[in-house]
Amino acid sequence: MPLVSVIMSVFNVKKYEYLLNSVNSILNQTYKNFEFIICDDGSTDSKTKEYLERISKLDSRIKIIGYKKNHGPGYSRNECIKFSKGKYIAFQDDDDFSKKERLEKEVNFLNKHPEYSFVGTIANVFDKNKIWGTFRLPEKPQKSDFLWNSPFLNPSMMFRADALKAVHGFRVTKETRRAEDYDLFFRLYAKGYKGYNIQEILFNYRIDIENEKHKKYRPMKDRINEAKVRYGGFKVLHLGYRSIPYVIKPIIIGLIPAPIFYEIRKKNIDNEQ
Repeated sequence: MPLVSVIMSVFNVKKYEYLLNSVNSILNQTYKNFEFIICDDGSTDSKTKEYLERISKLDSRIKIIGYKKNHGPGYSRNECIKFSKGKYIAFQDDDDFSKKERLEKEVNFLNKHPEYSFVGTIANVFDKNKIWGTFRLPEKPQKSDFLWNSPFLNPSMMFRADALKAVHGFRVTKETRRAEDYDLFFRLYAKGYKGYNIQEILFNYRIDIENEKHKKYRPMKDRINEAKVRYGGFKVLHLGYRSIPYVIKPIIIGLIPAPIFYEIRKKNIDNEQ
């Protein structure tokens, strides 16, 4: 029986190279007692199925599941969780990659610290050209750390399976479609579960920063939905009136010209390169 279930959601894979590098970063971990469940979230292209067939032949620990209609990453991860057998569940995105010691260090942390129900790490931020910054997060996030953004990097996380199942995994609704990670952490903290961020770079998180200059903003309806998630999350965490400006933060950002927001985002990620 595997101790760890690594889960990944894919939809219309951009590049096989990205997917392969991500999968290999798990297969090459120093920690070996895991299963790897990859869910095809109703991809509409033919190449993704071909890519996953290739991937499935790399290692017997890989299990491919899927369905025909796209439902979003929250639903897809929930399907993976249903199939999982591990005591711990680790996330991995299909275009990022983990340092080889990531799973070992997260398993060791959860084994030694029963007071914590999930653990993540800080990360390098990279694009196709280079590592260009560091994604820093608080070591022991408190409720107030949720005000600006989620204090956890979702694809770097490992959870106790019973904690995830106690909150019924991801909440799949229209309002959480672009904020399902944030919503999950709100609900975990509201139930008394706590998380920790290992202050070591064990993950590489892809943000193609130059593309951000030209990328269209998320539709305003998505920003309004995130504001609803924030309102509900701040309410269950009892953050009071001080949270009101942070509820409307995604709407305000949607009104900022793209070049200005690009500079703000770049500065907010610690650039050490």
